[in-house]
Amino acid sequence: MSNDTAPRPPAPEAPKSNQPKLEPVSFSDLPSWDTDDHLAALKTFLKSCDAVARMAGKSVSGKALSQCHVPVGELASTCRAAQDLKSLTKAKAKAFFETHFTPHRVVQTKSAGLLTGYYEPVLEGSRTRQGKFQTPVYKRPTDLTNVVDEADRASKQTGFTHLRKTSTGETSPYPTRAEIEQGALAGKGLELLYLEDPVEVFFMHIQGSGRIHLTDGSSVRINYDGKNGYPYTSIGRYLIDNNILPAHKMSMQALGKWLREDKARGQQIMWQNKSFIFFREIGDTDGPVGAMSVPLTPGRSLAVDTGFHTLGTPIYLSVPALSHATKGKGFNRLMVAQDVGSAIKGPERGDIYFGSGASAGKIAGTTRHQGNFFVLLPTVTQAAGSGIRFGEHLKWHTTVKAAQ
Repeated sequence: MSNDTAPRPPAPEAPKSNQPKLEPVSFSDLPSWDTDDHLAALKTFLKSCDAVARMAGKSVSGKALSQCHVPVGELASTCRAAQDLKSLTKAKAKAFFETHFTPHRVVQTKSAGLLTGYYEPVLEGSRTRQGKFQTPVYKRPTDLTNVVDEADRASKQTGFTHLRKTSTGETSPYPTRAEIEQGALAGKGLELLYLEDPVEVFFMHIQGSGRIHLTDGSSVRINYDGKNGYPYTSIGRYLIDNNILPAHKMSMQALGKWLREDKARGQQIMWQNKSFIFFREIGDTDGPVGAMSVPLTPGRSLAVDTGFHTLGTPIYLSVPALSHATKGKGFNRLMVAQDVGSAIKGPERGDIYFGSGASAGKIAGTTRHQGNFFVLLPTVTQAAGSGIRFGEHLKWHTTVKAAQ
């Protein structure tokens, strides 16, 4: 249980329609807001600022980067204010967020959202097929084309996100996971690296990145670089729905153990997920990069559905039962939306990045908890109406509050 003593906001009334909306609250309504590390959150926010500026420039050209109502230009303005700050301190960081943002809780028919976790696997591998390293990791094929923007792929509920495009301009579906693992891409020179365990490779596809220690003693990071276009299917959910594994025992560790117990059986189950990920080498950087092409920050970067949230937006999470990641306390923390995921769909659906290696993987693999979003929007006044519905395009008037 959480040890929080901060007051909790009253349970929001469900919206009259099925459409989620945002309602303004005060910072005092955010559980444990005063005790969070606002400086760590601000440093994470600053990582996104150059990317937000580029997004704002693109949105002027007419193509919206998401269906969310949050004006990217307003977010870019707060970024410039953050970049102008000198000699950063925790107090200044807290004052910055309270001055330039207004928290809004998500109001929907569900009482709580769902938070999961992800991480960067650290594995051994080889640049050539040798010995125990027999499972290939593929780079992006040259004939793969995007149907939707990469940042919005999770928002596409049906149909393909990527297709194969021929030299004549015709498109067709790419091979499925099963077809690729049975040789559909063999002989095309797409093998980037070779790893040992097919199950670890499968999990790396889900995580979207990996740090690989190579046989020559060097290390390299690889990152998501497109997919074959099929919707993501959770094989954990498949096993639960078919009464093969009970829900209360499901974790990434338990799933991995089950898949390895019978390789042929495990392969057939992994093939239930037709989605297949391609990777690129990004060198030995500060960390894996998310959808904004900036290094992710452990415990501060959040993957969201860009159908509801603009990348770069600060989002305060309240996840009372998530105690294994916080030494017995609930998880109440200001995050920054910096990534997306094919399984992350909904206004209060998030994936918390926990870092690299086995310890981060253990935390991520056992994270599946109910929680709530408090979206920090640039401090603005809406002309009419107390509720802001996702997807609305409204007129905003900027107001700046004095720091408390």
